[in-house]
Amino acid sequence: MRPAELLHHLRRESAAFRACLDGDLSAPVEHCGDWTLYDLADHLGGGNLWAATAVTERHGDHQAPPAPRDDLGAWFDQTTATLLDVLDRDPSAEAWTFYPPHTVGFWQRRRPLETLIHRWDAEHALGLTPTLDPTLAGEGVAEVFDTMAYRMINRGMAKPPAHAIRVRATDTGLTCVYGPGEPVAEIAGPAADLLLMLWGRLPRTHPGLTWEGDTPAAQAVLDGPLTP
Repeated sequence: MRPAELLHHLRRESAAFRACLDGDLSAPVEHCGDWTLYDLADHLGGGNLWAATAVTERHGDHQAPPAPRDDLGAWFDQTTATLLDVLDRDPSAEAWTFYPPHTVGFWQRRRPLETLIHRWDAEHALGLTPTLDPTLAGEGVAEVFDTMAYRMINRGMAKPPAHAIRVRATDTGLTCVYGPGEPVAEIAGPAADLLLMLWGRLPRTHPGLTWEGDTPAAQAVLDGPLTP
């Protein structure tokens, strides 16, 4: 996706997340350990400032102070504005990143995808029924296989896959192959369901997903783990 499209999604996803902060901040967030909605906002807003510093100061050592308990929404809005201002530049400009490419373009892609997943988390925590933009979700699926999975391997948190699998989004036409050799299995479904499954928000048995081929081998590849 082009930077302008990604930043458009970042604005929209951030606004949707911000709307959740008018809800119960003590609501537990199911897929984020013992976090509450407040903790999730602290994480996402602090991450906005961390990413902005990675661009402006070219290091990954920034530690934001804890989010305020009062006026949390206003604070989150300010972190979003700071990040959007910083990311409104040439995607090829140099930046610190935790995985190649070491450019602003990395963050122009990463932050909308981070916000997308956590907006889903926030709405889910409040008992809503979140939906995901298929194109952005497809970008997230691609990121799992071109960035996140390899980062997990490089950090010693996952082993390289023994087999290749194919992941196919039935609504967008996206196809990703991950692993060596010819794919031994295919996992297909809407991009949103695939993304949520890859990030542990939906079970692999979700009815929106179909499996063909050597399912146990494919399951072993997904066990990676592919994401943090």
